[in-house]
Amino acid sequence: MKKLFLGTLFFALVLVYPIPTMAGVAVNVSIGLPLPPPIIFPAPPELIVMPETDVYVVPDSDVDIFFYNGWWWRPWEGRWYRSRKYDSGWAHYRHVPSFYPWIPPGWRNDYREHRWKGHNWNHQRIPHHKVQRNWRDWENKRHWEKQQNWGVQGLKPRIKSKQNYRTVRPQQHRPQSRKAAKPHRSRQQQGN
Repeated sequence: MKKLFLGTLFFALVLVYPIPTMAGVAVNVSIGLPLPPPIIFPAPPELIVMPETDVYVVPDSDVDIFFYNGWWWRPWEGRWYRSRKYDSGWAHYRHVPSFYPWIPPGWRNDYREHRWKGHNWNHQRIPHHKVQRNWRDWENKRHWEKQQNWGVQGLKPRIKSKQNYRTVRPQQHRPQSRKAAKPHRSRQQQGN
């Protein structure tokens, strides 16, 4: 009788209290990564567009901060973080952003020296609000690409598509049909 009573009590508790119990477990189990320290800007930062891309960067900060495809990006302690705002809301991103391989490691020196790949670079500073308002339209209409030089004198743009700085799924290869794999036999070989 005692076992039946305890079993019924346990069953009733499971039915009545499952949601708070599960929420408590999730809170106790989750482990967050440390967030990067905030960067204080006296005003929204001006940006420049990196030549041959649709990637914007905050040039006057000692910390790399990029804007691409509606997100702000920043590396910190070997990890990447992204946010919808330049100054807060950073969350860990598990991968290296797709645009990052197109950013040369010495871009900051190129910016200071007004040089890009050996050419004069008259970079254009773009106010934060213009980038926020126009980035999607500029990307869709290939605004920077149509200028053909991104402010770099004498730059011969390489012919490329957006695939070069976006993540592209590899095409699946179709297996060859058996019919195509058989060698063709001539009439002489067929008669023998």
